[in-house]
Amino acid sequence: MSRVVSGIGMTSQRTRTRMIDRLREEGILDEQVLAAIAAVPRHVFVEEALASRAYEDSALPLGYSQTISQPYIVARMIELLREGRKLGKTLEIGAGSGYQAAVLAQLTDEVYAIERIEPLLARAKLNLRAIQQFRVRLKHADGQLGLPEAAPFDTIIVAAAANRVPHALLQQLALGGRMLLPLGTGEQFLLMVERRAEGYVETRLDSVRFVPLLSGLE
Repeated sequence: MSRVVSGIGMTSQRTRTRMIDRLREEGILDEQVLAAIAAVPRHVFVEEALASRAYEDSALPLGYSQTISQPYIVARMIELLREGRKLGKTLEIGAGSGYQAAVLAQLTDEVYAIERIEPLLARAKLNLRAIQQFRVRLKHADGQLGLPEAAPFDTIIVAAAANRVPHALLQQLALGGRMLLPLGTGEQFLLMVERRAEGYVETRLDSVRFVPLLSGLE
């Protein structure tokens, strides 16, 4: 069942355009990423009470101690993963309300998304259905364990900060694949992991702030 947010429909296209202009000013250069973000109505994926803030460049609460990532971070992470290549078969860890998965689905045909909190997963399904995005395969599972039955993945994107790189996710990364995840507890940064013939290559990137990557199911 879709939901209607009062007053948003008339202004969402204008505010989306402003958001894309702002992302360009902040250094996002991949026009395909910008087009993917422009195509996804972010107000559908936030709490109705916060819909008027949907196109701000800020993380917003989803409940259950989770947040929807700010548009810049979504754009930046996907841009880094796409640099010089296609995303291919993609696994998202931490689907939340489904927003980032919807953006990823604009850029590749195969998107798998894991969420450990069942009510959030149910919300993501409704949100994706509301925008008629049926390309994303959602699963209630522990993100630290990945999705071995669908592995290997060309791209893995993690939307919560780990203390260390989960071994299961390394194993599920295809040869030539890339994984990008926030790492750390106090100070956090993005870590790119590339699987090459000679082994895994890690690159430390931007400083970030994410909710922690937890194990188990809720």
